[in-house]
Amino acid sequence: MWLAFLFACAGTEDTAETAIPALCADAPIVTYETFGAGFMTENCQSCHASTSPDREGAPESVVFDTVDQVWALHERILQLAVPDEPSMPPLGGTTADDRAKLEIWLTCAEEGT
Repeated sequence: MWLAFLFACAGTEDTAETAIPALCADAPIVTYETFGAGFMTENCQSCHASTSPDREGAPESVVFDTVDQVWALHERILQLAVPDEPSMPPLGGTTADDRAKLEIWLTCAEEGT
């Protein structure tokens, strides 16, 4: 009976919804509270806060005042702010360590945290 169970499980593949990216396997726990809020304040909100006096051309619809606003655009943030040569923030200034934490947060954490 155990043999049948093992063979049945062996054919099961993770779906995109249940697969855990390799990045997350041994990653530290990174959340909005422990990292994201400070990162967003320091690197993004000068242009992407609803109260920003000079948004430097940032779209009015791209606001990062809350964790939910960040998560709503997390895929785009990953594309623009995580690469070795990120296009956001436009004047640079993020460290490789911060970009790695940003990637861990927005890839591995539960949405909304």
